[in-house]
Amino acid sequence: MSNNNEIVQKLWNLCDVLRDDGINYSDYVTELVLLLFIKMVHENTEAETLDKHTLPEGCRWTDLNAKSGINLLNDYKQILLKLSTGKDAEGNVVHADPLITAIYADAQTRLREPRHLEQLIRSLDHIDWFSVQKDGLGDLYEGLLEKNAGETKSGAGQYFTPRVLINSMVNCIKPQAGEVVQDPAAGTAGFLIAADQYIKSHTDDLYDLTAKEQQFQKNKAFVGIELVPSTRRLALMNCLLHGMEGDDEGVVHQGNALGMAGQALAKADIILANPPFGTAKGGEASITRDDLTYPTSNKQLAFLQHIYRNLKPGGRAAVVLPDNVLFEAGVGTDVRRDLMNKCNLHTILRLPTGIFYAQGVKTNVLFFTKGTEADNYQEENCTQNIWVYDLRTNMPSFGKRTPFNENHLKPFENIFGDSPNGNSPRQEGDWSFNAEDIEAPDTAENDNVAERITTSRWRVFTREWIRDTKGDSLDISWLRDNSSVDAASLPEPAVLAGEAMSELVQALGELDALMRELGASDEADMQKTLLNEILGGVK
Repeated sequence: MSNNNEIVQKLWNLCDVLRDDGINYSDYVTELVLLLFIKMVHENTEAETLDKHTLPEGCRWTDLNAKSGINLLNDYKQILLKLSTGKDAEGNVVHADPLITAIYADAQTRLREPRHLEQLIRSLDHIDWFSVQKDGLGDLYEGLLEKNAGETKSGAGQYFTPRVLINSMVNCIKPQAGEVVQDPAAGTAGFLIAADQYIKSHTDDLYDLTAKEQQFQKNKAFVGIELVPSTRRLALMNCLLHGMEGDDEGVVHQGNALGMAGQALAKADIILANPPFGTAKGGEASITRDDLTYPTSNKQLAFLQHIYRNLKPGGRAAVVLPDNVLFEAGVGTDVRRDLMNKCNLHTILRLPTGIFYAQGVKTNVLFFTKGTEADNYQEENCTQNIWVYDLRTNMPSFGKRTPFNENHLKPFENIFGDSPNGNSPRQEGDWSFNAEDIEAPDTAENDNVAERITTSRWRVFTREWIRDTKGDSLDISWLRDNSSVDAASLPEPAVLAGEAMSELVQALGELDALMRELGASDEADMQKTLLNEILGGVK
């Protein structure tokens, strides 16, 4: 029997059909899911949300799979029009479901060949949907999104955070039923769905809750904002397939969190996010907020301000941010100081490179709570100690050949502890970095402390040390990179220069021989003469 991974691959293979019709990588999944969602609604046998948001007559799978030729393509275009507007070509109302309208907003097919649409429909009809039902339509859909994100040509990686990282962040933050969970950069809604699944797993799929509480979880507990319309479409489908309805606009709203949409958001109990990288410039999200204390063109610094400002007192957040946010001077320093003043920034997870699809990007997860319990969540001097877990130094180079998985994050989750506010006893490597650790007498006991300081991935740094020693930079590292060269053990400069010269001469000889084999002896002689003059007569 097919499993979801096999079916995801079959769905992805259908992109070859789309390519044959001239459709670009960036439009593959959008084009495919317009049709796939209609099929999933047809195959649904259990999902209550899909029963409630069923498609109107004339816009269902059975209205497509019995047709062929130009009539099929024309009817499909009319179906998309009806679903996106709620009306047919004559203006007659065919449905009044705002969520279906939002999902199919401005939906158009770029397919030009009826035979390609027929091929897609036949292929979807041949999938083992009984097998899919066991694992869930939502998981299948999300697998397709992940597959798309893994294909660098599609450019979708910017909207996708690895599932294992999302789950780990959610496991640490521990969302509870009755809490409002937000993501101001929702992408395809991975964080919101993972939070919903976490709550369902701890409430017997919500059956432990009252009817009123269940209604809150379905319609009000989760709110996201997404700037890109096509990505929001994917997110709305993703949520609905996972049993999440949201309000009339769905779980994920269209808009700019760095503009009016973000400013209008109500306060949240939890914020989980991976804001987009880059600066605000032409063609990208503009930062139009007038309520941020520290104006900046750096989108991550703007998002970070939005996140800690939009938490309720006692609210908690986990946010993925690139290294530059930890060390950028000027406004960056101001934002970090404000964050550490208003929130208890209790934990930083330094992530390895290669786990995001933008290769080479160095990222971290910041965990913080708005205010502190000790002062009834007052926003002043909240950060006292910051624990740092270095999961970057001396880690393998992750990618397709070496996938990043939950086993790499389990040690961090264990040492993070049960408290989502970072208050759990943290025994392993439990010490503060201060002058006494370095200047203490040279005893066996203190040697052991020094060894733990330099070799453990888990350390704590006081707020005073960060202020006085680091100038409020949070770019903190201490482990020695085993791949780096120790300058103290290098040979004398003259020896290094001699070795470099020897390698250069050998390379020049090989190039000279190659040019002569290619029949370019005259050019080789000229280049050799020139190089000899440059290198002082090297032959």
